[in-house]
Amino acid sequence: MIHKVVSLVLGGGRGSRLFPLTQQRSKPAVPIAGKYRLVDIPISNCLNSGYNKIFVLTQFNSASLNTHIKNSYNFSIFSKGFVDILAAEQTNEGDRWFEGTADAVRRTQKHLLNVDYDYILVLSGDQLYQMDYSKLIDFHVENGGDVTIATIPVNGKDATGFGILKANEANEITAFVEKPDKDEVLNWTSEVSEDLHKKGRHYLASMGIYVFSKNILRNLLIANPGMDFGKEIIPDAIEALRVLSYQFEGYWTDIGTIKSFFDANIGLTDDIPDFNLFNETVYTRARMLPPSKISGTTLNNTVIADGCILNGDKLERSVIGIRSRIGEGTVIKSTYMMGTDYYEQLEEVLELGNTQKPPPVGVGKRCYIENAILDKNCRIGDDVRIIGGPGLNDGDFDTHMICDGIVVVKKDAIIANGVTIGF
Repeated sequence: MIHKVVSLVLGGGRGSRLFPLTQQRSKPAVPIAGKYRLVDIPISNCLNSGYNKIFVLTQFNSASLNTHIKNSYNFSIFSKGFVDILAAEQTNEGDRWFEGTADAVRRTQKHLLNVDYDYILVLSGDQLYQMDYSKLIDFHVENGGDVTIATIPVNGKDATGFGILKANEANEITAFVEKPDKDEVLNWTSEVSEDLHKKGRHYLASMGIYVFSKNILRNLLIANPGMDFGKEIIPDAIEALRVLSYQFEGYWTDIGTIKSFFDANIGLTDDIPDFNLFNETVYTRARMLPPSKISGTTLNNTVIADGCILNGDKLERSVIGIRSRIGEGTVIKSTYMMGTDYYEQLEEVLELGNTQKPPPVGVGKRCYIENAILDKNCRIGDDVRIIGGPGLNDGDFDTHMICDGIVVVKKDAIIANGVTIGF
């Protein structure tokens, strides 16, 4: 049965743990896998599930996200589908920013009045996974849920960073705690499959994916003035309503830190990656770019996007984003290079290559780069060494940042000839 669903994708706040990638953009607008944005993941999951009524709620550094949504998701005039931006706004009811996930949904409820729906799907804009939401909605309806939370088994180390819950044999959630400390979490184990138990994944964590029956959400947000679903709305709902756990056992990662972002991207280069780009379609902006051109480069477990000109010596276990340029003799390992927003003319590249004021956009000749993230539009000169590793101290510098041993070169940064960063 096809159910009438409207989806709300939450854009999140400042994304400070992803800085400097969020210095000029919101979390959902951060480029991933060389050609997509994080927000493309939940939107693509919605479209692949048959749900095409989607609102994206934003407020922080939202210009690039708004542009991406506008340029990516345009439906036929004969379709009732849409992907619309709902930004925090000044109204007669108030002029403050969104102050949490529940507050964002509460203050945008009025925009749903003209949409025909029976269920609301609330999603996060900064997670990497593939899920058929129609199965989640079917589970919610068939089991008579008022609220359903998608959950995933995690290990004890990760459990302290999530909302952890317990459910009975009928999948009813009986208890919920938000981000328990390492001692408290020991009391929150759940029954999971034998395979997951062997991996130590015996704590049920909320994925931040919620299904609400239409009137249930409206009444909850009126009765409870809380600002956050995990901390306030959900615990209150468990006391009074039928709140269900829908256990998901596929690949899912919360892109909340530089380390998790780096690992998720480099993981795409595996022979059989946990997140399979060749399975379900991931939609994004359609760019009319030429095919990538590769000359004299040895490639090993490398993902390459469109429009690149690669003359490097070796690329290994790396993701190379759109319009990337890599010079002769360069070696890049375990690196995510996001690419560029534009091409420089050949005459400009040749002139800049001679003067080096500044170097051309891209990576120059005879460079060695490992364990790094190169944000958009970097200009890295010749003979540059950028090497991250677990022994590096964290730090924030003019052109780059070091976090968990990963060197993050900032957007539009200029690295002159011969500079060494890291080891």
